[in-house]
Amino acid sequence: MSSDRRSRVGITFSQHVAEQQKLYPEATGSLTALLQELMVAAKIISREVRKAGLVDALGLTGRTNVQGEAVQILDEFANETIIRNVHHTGHLCVMSSEENEDLIPIPEEFPLGPYAMTFDPLDGSSNIDANVSIGSIFSIHRRRSPDGGPGRAEDILQRGRDQVAAGYVIYGSSTILVYTTGRDVHGFTLDPTVGEFLLSHPRMRMPEGGAIYSVNEGNSSGWSRTMRGIVERLKGTDNPLGRPYSTRYVGSLVADFHRTILYGGIFIYPPDSKNRAGKLRLLSEAAPMAMIAEAAGGRATTGRGRVLDVAPRELHERVPLIVGSLREVGWVESLYQEED
Repeated sequence: MSSDRRSRVGITFSQHVAEQQKLYPEATGSLTALLQELMVAAKIISREVRKAGLVDALGLTGRTNVQGEAVQILDEFANETIIRNVHHTGHLCVMSSEENEDLIPIPEEFPLGPYAMTFDPLDGSSNIDANVSIGSIFSIHRRRSPDGGPGRAEDILQRGRDQVAAGYVIYGSSTILVYTTGRDVHGFTLDPTVGEFLLSHPRMRMPEGGAIYSVNEGNSSGWSRTMRGIVERLKGTDNPLGRPYSTRYVGSLVADFHRTILYGGIFIYPPDSKNRAGKLRLLSEAAPMAMIAEAAGGRATTGRGRVLDVAPRELHERVPLIVGSLREVGWVESLYQEED
């Protein structure tokens, strides 16, 4: 480890974002304060995840969300925790969540702020009972609607390229926060002995190429011929690596993406016969991960174009996602172009 990295490792998240704020002369401190409140929510969720099996927090609530998916008890807890920790701060004008069908307004008794936030409170929640890594994802945009009134759909329905910040928290063997404001990507590990997120992965960079591919091959019967061909080539030698790639698939976007940003390679969630537009949500999953990937030197595409350029038309719009190292993602894009 270099002396520069040793000198940076251990800095708290609050110290780090305060220093980063100095790089933006126009900054008011509102985004910094919002991120700090999100970190408090992450600590609470992390605590609950770690003791879930002891306090009857595992299992289903008995209801389904707007996506038609069974809601886990921890899904609901995480959603309520994030809303409760940020809605009163005066930094947001409106929110949206994967768990809520409509916009989440800021209560009238609280001040409104210059940002709008979309989040997935607990990604990969179907893995909770199996004790597999899960996570939270967030995306922040500047407000577009006129000041003075409540936020509107236009504040949420923005392209990913206009995000001012995006990040995720992974609850695994340790709890790690990864975030970007567009310049660099930084990772922080929660130290439970002091209750603080400490800088552990400064200036994260995705390798230009990797040796791992990640895709749910159980859906292969519903893929396009091009997609089936791509995966077959990844298993063989007619690919950028020149030998078979290893396969890893957790089934939790945060976990699969975190591995990809560290080791390189490619994560693919293509459309299939059941999900013709794709499965992952543009606003709460694909766009924030795409921003992080690009800020770390990687790439994210739908196969037809840059994820960050997709203009959302509805809150829960879905898209295909191909994200990872420049080499692998560029190769997959070229094969899609050949299909056209």
